[in-house]
Amino acid sequence: MTTLSLPFEVLYICHCFAKAGKEVFLVGGAVRDLLLNQPNRPVSDFDFATNARPQEIQDLFKDSFYENKFGTVSLNHHDLLRLLGRHQLPVANLSTTSKKPAADKIRIIDLKNARKIHASLRDNKQTADQIELENNQSTSVSAFEMTTYRSDGLYNDHRRPETVDFGHSLEEDLKRRDFTVNSMAISIDAAYLEEIFANSTLQTSYLISDQNFTLIDLHQGQEDLQLKVLRTVGEADERFKEDALRMLRAIRLAVQLDMDIETNTYFAIKFNKDLLRFVSMERVRDEFLGILKSQDPAKGIELLDEAGLLERIIPELYQGRGMQQRGHHISDVWTHSIDALRHCPSADPVVRLATLLHDIGKPSTYQEDEQAQITFYNHDVLGARTASYIAKRLRMSKKDIQRIFTLVRYHMFYYQPHHTDAAIRRFMRKVGLENIDDILDLREGDRLGSGAKKTSWRLEEMKDRIIEQLNQPAGLDDLAVNGNDLMTELQIKPGPQLGKILHALLELVLEQPELNNKDNLLKKAKEISQSS
Repeated sequence: MTTLSLPFEVLYICHCFAKAGKEVFLVGGAVRDLLLNQPNRPVSDFDFATNARPQEIQDLFKDSFYENKFGTVSLNHHDLLRLLGRHQLPVANLSTTSKKPAADKIRIIDLKNARKIHASLRDNKQTADQIELENNQSTSVSAFEMTTYRSDGLYNDHRRPETVDFGHSLEEDLKRRDFTVNSMAISIDAAYLEEIFANSTLQTSYLISDQNFTLIDLHQGQEDLQLKVLRTVGEADERFKEDALRMLRAIRLAVQLDMDIETNTYFAIKFNKDLLRFVSMERVRDEFLGILKSQDPAKGIELLDEAGLLERIIPELYQGRGMQQRGHHISDVWTHSIDALRHCPSADPVVRLATLLHDIGKPSTYQEDEQAQITFYNHDVLGARTASYIAKRLRMSKKDIQRIFTLVRYHMFYYQPHHTDAAIRRFMRKVGLENIDDILDLREGDRLGSGAKKTSWRLEEMKDRIIEQLNQPAGLDDLAVNGNDLMTELQIKPGPQLGKILHALLELVLEQPELNNKDNLLKKAKEISQSS
């Protein structure tokens, strides 16, 4: 028996349409993901198809908005709750709550728990509190989108139809969709919905058995989902000529859902690869970052390469193909870049992109001497410029462009035990506290992608020293003694002398943090007092 877990908001939307005598179906990726029922892929985007016209939809949902020519009316989560008009909040249904996601990777630089950040690390542009706030901001709930059945006209620009006519049936609407796994629809039994919303108390979500919903699958999407095969609805060549972005979407879905691209669909991508030039770089960026966010980003890059799409996104990567390296490297620059991405532990697509591009400067700095020794002097400097140029071309945000520049520029950081604490702090300040974990993740991917071990004793020692410097005393209130302690021990009164001794103790502790205990400081205070 198949069961679906659906939030009460989705059921309420279906209920409103049913009460108005209108057809409504849950469609698209939400249906696909509900059938997959993967705990690590919670469904967050819910789209609906209906025979109601946009004005009729807006009459049902007063706070909705309609601002495009495709018949889509949107309603955000908070407005829907206000429309519901319930005084009781939904109660948690423990039997239907999904598994909690895995805990976040333990961070080396834990800004939240750091007692105080060393004064030499402070940056006027961004405080630790601001960084932590950004790290903890939750994403907004996606709006619910309700679209009138559609029938598309010709796609002369290989991206959008010239005309969009309202369709008359769900069948007509589903046949225009991209892939079979995205062409399924679900309808919820109206009597079941009536029973739910006759109750004064709602649950956050409901487990719905197949007795209370109907799956409409006109293109064998469920079978392809079970076979883990991605294929287009109808002729693949036509689908990609209609909308060239679908080629990138095929690669993204293949790696996100761990599916194989059906043969005809794959060759249609290769045949139509040049059409990608008709797609805006913003759309290319979104799909490309979606590929990097997947469970297997390296496979995604390899698929893009095999299909001929990667050279239209980041052609600079191909300059490293066949370019051999020396030392600990066991492969050419091209292969190493993909292997580094494969082993990068960060789930952040920006960090993964920086990892893919970390050696992008090597082809331009390649040199070989008379002894056949290969060098790439300053490839990190040139590579940072090239990587930031690529990020700009992808229309990434200024913040992400700067992150990529920083990670590529300083990925060659070097550590020896004789480095001073001040040198450690200078590195932390140069890279930025918010980027320390990311550059360590890049280094791990770099090492593993080179055939080396995951880490080394030097890197582990450096991590420990970074943590030490983050939490080292930074001000008078961090000292193990205070003014009262000194006045009692030295028999002195408040005044300039007391302040002078306290600041002298702070300078000692900043240079030698191990001195920061009460006995040591009182002893040093006596010496300072006697010498002044």
